[in-house]
Amino acid sequence: MNFESILSAVNAQAENLAPFGAKLKFVLGDDIIMIDGTGDKNLVSQKDEEAACTISTDTDTFMKLKSGDLNPMMAVMSGKVKIKGDMGLAMKLQSLIQ
Repeated sequence: MNFESILSAVNAQAENLAPFGAKLKFVLGDDIIMIDGTGDKNLVSQKDEEAACTISTDTDTFMKLKSGDLNPMMAVMSGKVKIKGDMGLAMKLQSLIQ
C-alpha cells in the first residue's frame, strides 16, 4: 500500500469518528498526515503543523499496525513507533489505523 492509499484510508475513517478536540499528526518517513479534530469534524491534510500529539514511524510499520500484525504497545516499546506529546490522544489514534 502506498502513501496515497494510506492517506485515503485515514481520511475515510476520520470522517466516521467524532472530532478529537486537538490536532494529531502521523509522520511516515517524509510524508505527513495531519488530522485536525478541533472543529465540527476531523479534517485530514498533509500540512506540517504543530500538533498536540505526533506519532512517527515508517510506512511498513504503519501497515503492520493497521493489519494487526504488530501490537501498538510493542511497536512503541521496541522503538519502531515514537510518540511525542499527549499519550491520551495517541490512544485515540488507534481507531484511525484499524
